[in-house]
Amino acid sequence: MREILRSLGIEDVNAGGFGGAWTGSGKAQTVVSPINGEALATVTNVTPAEFDGILARSHEAFQTWKLVPAPKRGEVVKALGDELRRNKAALAELVTLEMGKTLREGLGEVQEMIDICDFAVGLSRQLYGLTMPSERRQHRLQEQWHPLGVVGIITAFNFPVAVWSWNTAIALVCGDTVLWKPSSKTPLTAIACTKLAEKVLREFGYDPAICSLAIGRGSDIGDLINTDPRVALVSYTGSIPGGRHVGGLVQQRFGRHILELGGNGAVIVSEKGNLDIALRSIYFGAIGTAGQRCTSTRRVIVHRSIHDTFLARLAELYDRTPIGDPRGDEHLMGPLVDPGAVDTLLAAMATVQAEGGRLVCGGERLPLPGGCYVTPALASVPGNLPIVQEETFAPILYVMPYDTLEEAIALQNGVTQGLSSAIITDDQRESELFLSAAGSDCGIANVNTGTSGAEIGGAFGGEKETGGGRESGSDAWKAYMRRQTSAINFSGRVELAQGITLEL
Repeated sequence: MREILRSLGIEDVNAGGFGGAWTGSGKAQTVVSPINGEALATVTNVTPAEFDGILARSHEAFQTWKLVPAPKRGEVVKALGDELRRNKAALAELVTLEMGKTLREGLGEVQEMIDICDFAVGLSRQLYGLTMPSERRQHRLQEQWHPLGVVGIITAFNFPVAVWSWNTAIALVCGDTVLWKPSSKTPLTAIACTKLAEKVLREFGYDPAICSLAIGRGSDIGDLINTDPRVALVSYTGSIPGGRHVGGLVQQRFGRHILELGGNGAVIVSEKGNLDIALRSIYFGAIGTAGQRCTSTRRVIVHRSIHDTFLARLAELYDRTPIGDPRGDEHLMGPLVDPGAVDTLLAAMATVQAEGGRLVCGGERLPLPGGCYVTPALASVPGNLPIVQEETFAPILYVMPYDTLEEAIALQNGVTQGLSSAIITDDQRESELFLSAAGSDCGIANVNTGTSGAEIGGAFGGEKETGGGRESGSDAWKAYMRRQTSAINFSGRVELAQGITLEL
């Protein structure tokens, strides 16, 4: 473990701030692995004064970075991707040590970082504007995109490095600088990534403050990001209550924000679908990352004619789930992030039974080192009970019956979140209805695959209380730039639009 930490520049005591130089004289926190309760390292948070200096450097770096041609910025992002490739194994191990997801998932998360860097390199030559016909003679209208400014990135513990990379790779090629405030539960991965970015930027001769870092509590450092007008865009990933708080603060100063908030993913299982595909998709979607993904499968809506059979087969899978040290290939599920998450799971299981649901299996604390291990819970419910409408960030899966597809879609949409959804069916009419305006109201809607496993090529995000933001692929880059519309007159005379004449 110590060798992995040292290879990524993690010392016994680490400064939690970077703005061209490392700093951090605030409160110290010891990072403990949920795998076994072992202390990994200590981080000293930044003070408000240190934060102000870091942000000032990031804002200063933007003044020169925005003038670098976009393809040249893409070369830096390409080098960052290469650095991530070289350190993939070690960084994945650190993700697992600090957050608790299985090593195979940690490797997948780092690969996602590499993939978004590759995507952004191509994007650096495709920041396209538009040319439009003008109603005025010998005039041209054009639209172009310019760098926006400092992007404040506030990330959650469950994807401690991938979400930073989604934002950072795109922001950098767009000409923005980034200031990262990671979850206080996973600061070591943030320090490691920032050191990799620092190395690349120094090698290219650019100001390393282009990729800055400020570790501290959300109520102090996070709110400094949210309220400071030098931060042009805040990209926040977290809970719905947190998103309300962030969105309100940023909106008060007319800043921009991208909100990636809670999910309550549902899979509709049709009697016309392949049950083997359904079982595999739902099982991983529910237990992957120990149910701590915003795209985790939390609800299964099964046609009544196959409900009992499907529930029995799913319970059999749940009972066989290999749980333990996530560094071992033999385990499919590791620990929750901390003991508090275990308490949340146990409380939710008591609530669902009090509201009329039935516990089918799981939902128990396991006596393993660290105190963060549980068995995944499976519950049978009659519909969207109050507790079902909440997102409990833990491996709890609710199974409910339906009679008609229209009823199933209503159940699917009958929660306040709108991130990820899926249907398992071999009936084309059903799949097309699910994907139509009368179907799923989520930002992600899949057919014959689960709710998890989003690819970087598509814009990621959701609707309703999920926040409406989009990150990663497609045209999500536009959120990181400012649009400018220009009229160019080459007629040699003045002509106004809408037929207005001006006589002098």
